[in-house]
Amino acid sequence: MTEGAPTTRVLVADDQPLQRTGMRLFLGGQPDVEVVGEAADGGEAVRLARELRPDVVLMDIRMPGLDGIAATRLVVERGAGPEPGPRVLLLTTFDLDEYVLSGLEAGASGFLTKDAEPGDLLSAIRAVVAGDAVIAPSATRRLLHRLTGSGAAARGPAPEAAVVARLTPREREILVAIGQGLTNAEIAQRMFLAESTVKSHVGRLFLKLGARDRVQAVIVAFRAGLVDA
Repeated sequence: MTEGAPTTRVLVADDQPLQRTGMRLFLGGQPDVEVVGEAADGGEAVRLARELRPDVVLMDIRMPGLDGIAATRLVVERGAGPEPGPRVLLLTTFDLDEYVLSGLEAGASGFLTKDAEPGDLLSAIRAVVAGDAVIAPSATRRLLHRLTGSGAAARGPAPEAAVVARLTPREREILVAIGQGLTNAEIAQRMFLAESTVKSHVGRLFLKLGARDRVQAVIVAFRAGLVDA
């Protein structure tokens, strides 16, 4: 890493000491990452996120006391001021388990399974710091299937529909593509646009939707009836 390059500050929240130690040792060996703290439960994660102001919180979903879902919601809400709060990456034992959807809706920027390769963990941290979401197109489709079966996501008049109605035709088209799991590069190819142009459209789209990232945009697209599972 070149001198003066920014370092990503990470808080690790997991109730398993060995899991925390493994992540700390691996991430601590990276030139652009600093583990600034560890939490053994959700309550401690919320407190340390406020005190240490990390860039990313690696949040285990299933923890005693305050679980990772509730903790994610509190961390994101407290970061919703003028200064951006930390991004949250959920850690789960099973790919898109029953709790992941709730975590994504609570404001998490994506999720990883605990058996992910170390390099994938590092890539995920770098991605969310850059403003991207860590969720593969295949996982996006499964997310929509789970939304279909969720009473919380039932169709009908929704505030998302009113927001979508204010989008330009191009923004709606891009939102549909995001809802289908396409990357910026894939959207650019489909629409015969420069990738930089797509990125600008996506940024404005997120502002209009009040979405932090692609995960939340997918949920808006589904609830507004623009995409189907």
